[in-house]
Amino acid sequence: MMRSSRLILATLIIFGCSMFAVVSQTGCAGYQLGNNSLYNSNIRTIYIPIVRNDSFRPMVGVQLTEALIKAVELRTPFKVIGDPSADSTLTCRIVRESKQVITENRTDDPRAIDAILNIELTWLDRRGNMLMENRFVPPGQFAFLFTQSSHFVPEGGQSTSTALQHDIERLADTIVQQMETRW
Repeated sequence: MMRSSRLILATLIIFGCSMFAVVSQTGCAGYQLGNNSLYNSNIRTIYIPIVRNDSFRPMVGVQLTEALIKAVELRTPFKVIGDPSADSTLTCRIVRESKQVITENRTDDPRAIDAILNIELTWLDRRGNMLMENRFVPPGQFAFLFTQSSHFVPEGGQSTSTALQHDIERLADTIVQQMETRW
């Protein structure tokens, strides 16, 4: 009697474990593991041309292009290629770069300054379909506007260049986050 109950219990445990293994392997039909599930599975390659720069600082566009390429390669399953016939194209334009004084001392010298960078971005597939989803973009418009600012203190040895580099890195991270597929 004891032996048959152990045999039944062992059979039930084996059956339960095998059912769990089958169910956990199948799961939802389109479910994927890892960060690949966060991104559009139809896109494998991205073409990122040099960022067009409408500001007075000529190297900011090149710096943003480099930061975007690094962020996309590091945090997404996409491969950045130099061929315009890629699965998608990520086009950016620096619309405005400015500084704004936050605080001044008694002699009107700036103590803290805000460096602001505004960009316009489009991400389209080969057929011209918009890949970034946002409910705030009016129909028919493909451009997204991103703004990034950072504070710097000239008296502390900080400069506009270091603040803009910080803005560029944060913008690249924000753009890559927006490339994720909406649920």
